[in-house]
Amino acid sequence: MKHRTSLLTAFSAIALLAPLAAMAADVAGPAGQPTFAKDIAPILQERCQECHRKGAMAPMSLVTYEETRPWARAIKQRVVTRQMPPWHIDKTVGVKKFKNDFSLTDEQINTISRWVDSGAPQGDLKDMPAAKTFRADNEWNGTKEMGPPDLIIRSKPYTMPARHQDVWWREESAIGVTEPRWMRAVEVRPGGTQGLKITHHAVAYLAQNDPKGLAPGTDPTLNARAYLMEWAIGKGYDLYRPDSGKLLLPGSKINWDIHYHAVGEELTDLVEIGIWLYPKGQEPKYRTYLTGFQAVRGFETSQPGRGERLIDIAPNTISQTDNYTVLKQAAMLENFQPHMHLRGKAMSVEAILPDGRVEQISHIGNFNFNWMTNYIYEDDAAPLLPKGTMIHVTAWYDNTRANPRNPDPDQWVGFGDRTVDEMGHAWMNVTYMSDEEYNSMLVKRKQKMQASSK
Repeated sequence: MKHRTSLLTAFSAIALLAPLAAMAADVAGPAGQPTFAKDIAPILQERCQECHRKGAMAPMSLVTYEETRPWARAIKQRVVTRQMPPWHIDKTVGVKKFKNDFSLTDEQINTISRWVDSGAPQGDLKDMPAAKTFRADNEWNGTKEMGPPDLIIRSKPYTMPARHQDVWWREESAIGVTEPRWMRAVEVRPGGTQGLKITHHAVAYLAQNDPKGLAPGTDPTLNARAYLMEWAIGKGYDLYRPDSGKLLLPGSKINWDIHYHAVGEELTDLVEIGIWLYPKGQEPKYRTYLTGFQAVRGFETSQPGRGERLIDIAPNTISQTDNYTVLKQAAMLENFQPHMHLRGKAMSVEAILPDGRVEQISHIGNFNFNWMTNYIYEDDAAPLLPKGTMIHVTAWYDNTRANPRNPDPDQWVGFGDRTVDEMGHAWMNVTYMSDEEYNSMLVKRKQKMQASSK
């Protein structure tokens, strides 16, 4: 699937509605109406220009008025429907506070809408904010908060032909640590702009002789590997909460599972992972485990992820799957990143507590395959769940002509790795703890909430 091509096509189709005369730069709008210089440019700098600038991943730049004006009606349509910025989670249910929330507020959406409706005036250039400074293209996302990574591990380069079926590049890379070290953050990314075009997603597994590295309840006889991190469009980096992390042991390796797809030109690239370490001798209290909570049921073989899973989506239908996972220990859920393919429509995560109560955790009603956004819960909002809680994940699939990303609604769709197949799971970092730690953390959280409400 050509992510950037899809976005460009979507914008272009809407932009055709705008007359060519819209290129003219209105100096000022009606009294009280927003202008680009005073009202719109600050919003674009804050929420859009990280991607929408020359040389970045988006198909058009939204830095200057001249660059932005032709797209005015398209911008309004995309922000009113909350397709852009790509923050698609329903903030009215479940967890409502996120560390990385880059969505627009209702006020910002209203400002953009009024600006477009009033003719998208430029305004007084004296009102323009100073140009925003961006990080270098090769700079890691986590550098601003943590400095450069302590370790960088790269996959072997792969050349994807201009026209070819999807490829899964599975090989391994040595990490090179000679003593146990704890990770406090990880980031996975394609190596360059060519990789951004051909890499659909990339999973980095941590392969090492460490039975405790598997999530509680995982059967070690399945020769399972611990998930370290998954990258897809919209994913940034994982910064583990204070006093939590993942352990690297001597001899550890990264097992790569990289999904490449052809984009009409022959391109070569690799995937790399940056790792930030705790200082030597510092050992966090908790271990965090990346878990793919399944919305799909089925039989697992001795190769995790390769077993038969049950998806049966008939042509021209909307289908639903769901699955349950029992937490073997008390736990905190750190984030939510839904993963489906072209027919993906919506995903919901609920917690069914041991006493029978059901708590909504997160819901996405307008999933967009082009964006696998990772929603990171705020510290005081991350769900705390007791041992025995069932995580219930439900996924919905739209295999009809109403789905603009559907390549062929007349096809039956089953489970598979290809973008034309389907899957459904919720990636979540899970931090497990003892019952005593859970109860103590729960009391502290309640006390903090009571104090803040006074």
